[in-house]
Amino acid sequence: MKKGLLASSIIASLDFLRFAFGSLLTKEFLKLALPLMLLWEIAGRVGWVSRNLIPTFSDVVLAFLNLLLHKHLLIYVADSLLTFFLGIFLAVILAVPLGIVVGWNVYLRKHILPFFQLLAPIPPLAWAPLTIIFFGIGLPMKVFLIFLGAFFPIFLNTYQAVKDTDPRYLASARVFGASEWTLLVHVYFWQALGAILMSVKTGIALGLVMLTAAEMYGGRSGIGFLLMQAKEFFQIPVMVVCMLLLGGIGWFLIELLKYLELKLSVWKEVRG
Repeated sequence: MKKGLLASSIIASLDFLRFAFGSLLTKEFLKLALPLMLLWEIAGRVGWVSRNLIPTFSDVVLAFLNLLLHKHLLIYVADSLLTFFLGIFLAVILAVPLGIVVGWNVYLRKHILPFFQLLAPIPPLAWAPLTIIFFGIGLPMKVFLIFLGAFFPIFLNTYQAVKDTDPRYLASARVFGASEWTLLVHVYFWQALGAILMSVKTGIALGLVMLTAAEMYGGRSGIGFLLMQAKEFFQIPVMVVCMLLLGGIGWFLIELLKYLELKLSVWKEVRG
């Protein structure tokens, strides 16, 4: 039993890696990426651009190796990931059920939705001063800012997707005696799943913005803090490493969600 689960996990992991990294290993992408990387390296070495302002590709690689081997880079990454996942997890477990219920129930929609529609346009960064005053500088402050960045797009997209559920699906289910709870779990949720996953992708992007801002201006650990330190000492290769790490984390998580969507939304036509 355990060996079977382990084998299934390994197969699923390999399938995901092939799905996620497959687009990076195609001939079409490599034909563009490799010349750009070569041009990046040559431009700094021959003096087309100032190497002090735009480090070469090899400078960035050396900075990454130095951080990894001598500057505890993995600890910074682990701190950021822990903070980020806490904020995103709270946003998802609160925004998705609330969005489903508000989209389903007209009474709640009329009473609750205007409140969120008034708060949603406020830029998440505008909450930072009040958040620092209320929580102080530390993990709760960073988690709350990430939560704010991710919550509203997830909630509003979930609500809209549930509200726009095809009435034919509901009528068909009611003909067979489906209760409202059955409709919520088996019709509304699955009809809105694609929009929910898409909104979580948006939440991840905004959550990374808030993570970086929180760590740069109110943190003592994480990739954003490392980025701020590099800025203070004008260590541009380190700054580029931090930027690429944040981008890589976002890319990986979005690819993971795309893979889950592919497996869960089996009725959808897959496009390249």
